[in-house]
Amino acid sequence: MALSSNALRAIFLLAVVVCAANAGKPAQRRRTSQAIPPPLQMPPLPTPPFPMPPHQRGPADPPTYPRPEPRATGRRTAPRRDLAQYKTNWIEIEHIDNLVITGKGTLDGQGKQVWDDNKCDKKYDCKILPNSLVLSYVNNGTVSGITLLNSKFFHMNVFQCKDITIKDVTITAPGDSPNTDGIHMGDSSKVTVTGTTISSGDDCISIGPGSTGINITGVTCGPGHGISVGSLGRYKDEKDVTDVNVKDCTLKKTTNGVRIKTYEDAASAVTASDIHYENIAMEDVANPIIIDMNYCPNNICTNKGASKITVKDVTFKNITGTSSTPEAVSLLCNDKLPCSGVTLDNVKVEFKGTNNKTMAVCNNAKASSTGCLKELACL
Repeated sequence: MALSSNALRAIFLLAVVVCAANAGKPAQRRRTSQAIPPPLQMPPLPTPPFPMPPHQRGPADPPTYPRPEPRATGRRTAPRRDLAQYKTNWIEIEHIDNLVITGKGTLDGQGKQVWDDNKCDKKYDCKILPNSLVLSYVNNGTVSGITLLNSKFFHMNVFQCKDITIKDVTITAPGDSPNTDGIHMGDSSKVTVTGTTISSGDDCISIGPGSTGINITGVTCGPGHGISVGSLGRYKDEKDVTDVNVKDCTLKKTTNGVRIKTYEDAASAVTASDIHYENIAMEDVANPIIIDMNYCPNNICTNKGASKITVKDVTFKNITGTSSTPEAVSLLCNDKLPCSGVTLDNVKVEFKGTNNKTMAVCNNAKASSTGCLKELACL
């Protein structure tokens, strides 16, 4: 749904600011001749309707939008069970330059009402439920201060964007909520996530195909599935992932720590390279360090062992803390396309249980280690 009137009010409750690069000048939307109106007392959103992606069609007669009440804080809830109210997502902002979304308000996706309708764990072609906040084709954007709660699917999805900063955001969903990724990004460049706290039922942050120049710092993750590159290889014509830096983050009781996941039956040849994890604290994390090139969630892959993914030049530096599984390091690379250029530097994560010992599993990995616990020096 490309900014319904409910969504518009939701954003104003969060004190959304959309402004031009030069103060006092109306901002122009790309790919359309329609201009953003001059500033009001409360900085305005672009005038509806918004342009739709090619697979969508807008209404023939756009609705009339009343001038919203200018509040800096508040709470807005999405429609609960009636998915017919959504064309695609709840709030979607497209083809905008110089976007600022800021405030202390909350967007409550009311996901609990429909999580049981999610069948993506059983089949590839499942019905995708609405994301809460989607940025598409946005250049030079900032999202700060807001809270996203209990999304039906992803809390935030960044697609085909450039120069995006997400800071001081709080994202909250139960650990058993399906596909509630905190922040997903794909086909985007120069995306920064900083000072953000995420708990979810899926990846806290997922870095999808076509992502480059990604910087993640000061993120606290848990519960959730960790901070992941991927999954990669599920769809045809996916693009490479490169130049990813994850630094100064804390993971608490997550099912994975820092992870790279690629489909065992990858549909496209993709390279994941120049990926660096540094100064990461693990607190009772399962699989703290994992490269999984045989990723096959719920055993629904169709052609096992036929991966076309290349993983190379990956660094894990100053990774410390405790693991809830004996395998503190798992490099599960493909026998046909082994991982290469993997470095473990000062990795000191210990199994906190008493019925086993800390260990590393390194399959088909061309790598090196230095300054690590001796139990983890499998390279």
